[in-house]
Amino acid sequence: MKKIISVILSLLIISALFAGCGTPQTQEGGKLKIVATVFPEYDWVKNILGERLADTELTLLLDSGVDLHSYQPTADDMIKISNCDIFIYVGGESDGWVDDALAQAVNKDMTVISLLEVLGDRVKEEEIKEGMQAEEEEEHGGEGEEEEEGPENDEHVWLSLKNAAAICSYLAGKLGEKDAANKEIYAANAQAYIGKINALDAQYKAAVDAANVKTLIFCDRFPFRYLVDDYGLDYYAAFVGCSAESEASFETITFLAGKVKELAPANVVVLEGGSNKIAETVIKTSGLDGVGTVTLNSMQSVTSQDVENGADYISIMTENLENLKTVID
Repeated sequence: MKKIISVILSLLIISALFAGCGTPQTQEGGKLKIVATVFPEYDWVKNILGERLADTELTLLLDSGVDLHSYQPTADDMIKISNCDIFIYVGGESDGWVDDALAQAVNKDMTVISLLEVLGDRVKEEEIKEGMQAEEEEEHGGEGEEEEEGPENDEHVWLSLKNAAAICSYLAGKLGEKDAANKEIYAANAQAYIGKINALDAQYKAAVDAANVKTLIFCDRFPFRYLVDDYGLDYYAAFVGCSAESEASFETITFLAGKVKELAPANVVVLEGGSNKIAETVIKTSGLDGVGTVTLNSMQSVTSQDVENGADYISIMTENLENLKTVID
């Protein structure tokens, strides 16, 4: 079946290219073609391009609200990837489809950038914390079943401002290699943008250093490990960041409720776009009055409409800081 799908995708790609008179679109009009899978990559590149954005074809692949962990490319997506000049993806387990996409690529001079490869030793493994509900297959492995391959890398690298600065510097260099005539523009734009990232990083550090509370209670999936590790915060959560679970067990609810009762936070934390059902149950079970909920945005489901409405990486991370302050102050 996989071979059949690959053949079909190959035919679709070839048909699309012949529809353009047989010339790869990268050569038409001289526009640099860049495909970024997730929003933070897209927005970083947009800022590095600066005034060159109008002369570049920049595509956000996951632009419909589907998150990284459940995305599968369409034939149209495969065609966009096939003839782009630069392809940027996260590089974790959720990107298992990328190898097939690149195997079908028409542009053999494509620059391929994996964020996890760029970060190298900075990449963290997903962590199972006390009280956290493990994935179902981790709980019920039995005789004759395949053993787990081991811990997965945490894919949410963009939620570290320090990672963002390092990646933006790398992206600027790669843009300069691909478009040498404008490499100084990319370098200058990246330097200015990294300055903004570093300034926000300093604000996070100052807020945490002055905080009375150093522990987050996250009644949801937890994709923020890079952020809490950057500033020395602790946390408890219902699920790991890449979990497909949505219903917390009695044991997890009870554990988190006990932590709420013990730590008495002003707010527990939830993820954008989800239900507050777990948080409400945890708060009710804790028996404490007046505990609220606050949302942190992981940027996993940003849509093209959000982009049109002005969503950007810096503003979302700034809003996350303001919301974080309501938990740790």
